[in-house]
Amino acid sequence: MNLLVVLVLVLVLVIERVEKRTITRTRTSTRTMWARAFLGSILLLSFIAFPVIITQASDNAFLGGTQAYYAGDYLRSAEQFRAAAVHQPASGTLQNLGIAEWQRGSAGAAILAWEQSLWVDPFNPASRGNLSFARKTSQLEAPDLIWYEVVSTWLPANWWAWTAAISFWMVLAISLLPGILRRPKTIWHQALAALGLTVLLLTIPALMGAHRRSGLGFVLQKETALRLTPTQEAQVVSRLAAGEPARWLRSRGNYVLIRTSRAVGWIERAQFGFLCPRTSVAE
Repeated sequence: MNLLVVLVLVLVLVIERVEKRTITRTRTSTRTMWARAFLGSILLLSFIAFPVIITQASDNAFLGGTQAYYAGDYLRSAEQFRAAAVHQPASGTLQNLGIAEWQRGSAGAAILAWEQSLWVDPFNPASRGNLSFARKTSQLEAPDLIWYEVVSTWLPANWWAWTAAISFWMVLAISLLPGILRRPKTIWHQALAALGLTVLLLTIPALMGAHRRSGLGFVLQKETALRLTPTQEAQVVSRLAAGEPARWLRSRGNYVLIRTSRAVGWIERAQFGFLCPRTSVAE
């Protein structure tokens, strides 16, 4: 992908130099036409090639993860499924990643993968069943969600954003287009505008819930030390179990401040996995 972007930039520079050095207007027009046609072809091919390359890489990693799993190499299987999820985060891939992590004894990583699978597709019964089994086996509690966070779990997080965007633009278009086109507003205009506004208002709590849930995370390692301050020498407030849910509060250096159902404290960034992967900014 980076190579194609560089190629396009080089082509743009070449075209500019060709246009500047052209002597006559006729030659300029001809060269510009061919150069732009060539550049357009490269751009079109890049747009076609990018999804194909990403899908191919994801499929290869998924196949490698499946083969490694049946061979009993659960570590490699987890690595391959994780690579496939990076290229194309699908619910089924994350579900298989959780199974591979569970088989190799990483309960925290397994629970995180199954939670991420439900973030992508809350209608996945296998991931929901695996989560229930894992928490019952490990004696872990589920995240404590507020009512609007619960609402946000009814649909995939992206669906709420798309629903809000479509309903907003529908209301805006129905409100403005009749006046722009100099046509009178009819009853069905008003009905559609009212429907779009209702849908938009109903999606707001779900969007708030999805945003708040994005700060959820899970402890990845057993006996993780929850410290009073973000330093290695700090007093240990509590020991957290792998898979225990927590809410991210802020970050500082290589530590994140989290709140669990028992206490608030700092843990190392590598010991905490976000439900929705993010880049935390240090204070």
